[in-house]
Amino acid sequence: MARSPREIMASGEWYSCLGAEYAELRRAARRACHEHATMEPDGRGACGPLLARLIAMGRDCWIEAPFHCSYGFNIRLGERAYLNAGCVVLDSAPVSIGAHSMLGPGVQIYCADHHRDPSKRREGIERALPVSIGADVWIGGGAILLPGVTIGDGAIVAAGAVVARDVPAGVRVAGVPARPI
Repeated sequence: MARSPREIMASGEWYSCLGAEYAELRRAARRACHEHATMEPDGRGACGPLLARLIAMGRDCWIEAPFHCSYGFNIRLGERAYLNAGCVVLDSAPVSIGAHSMLGPGVQIYCADHHRDPSKRREGIERALPVSIGADVWIGGGAILLPGVTIGDGAIVAAGAVVARDVPAGVRVAGVPARPI
């Protein structure tokens, strides 16, 4: 039996993201992000209605506009999670953001791991690796989280850091690549 595009992404196997099914899923996310960005601020609430249908959100979450995601359906926000303006979540794999965690402006989360072979990259070959952010985490503005990383509960990622490896609970990291401080 053939697997759906979502099942293929979730498998962690190499696949081509250029298929029509993936393009339609990305279009739905772009429409939702556009709606969110263009709504009257007082009427938007935590996020626009289309985005709210894609993202699994706990109680009292907030996503500031502008916001961009690749698919949306892979994003899970814990209670009172906060994403400041300009956050980008390229969610080809599951992205979980724990309760009471805060992402500063311009934080970027990447799940797509593109093939190292240039001819395969031309074919859109990638794999999707999940990103997990624990509870009570603070991610400073402009930080970048690379595919497959886990940030433990209570950790702090400094502004502008590039996180390429897991960050244990309660640890503060900074730099490029991010290292404990």
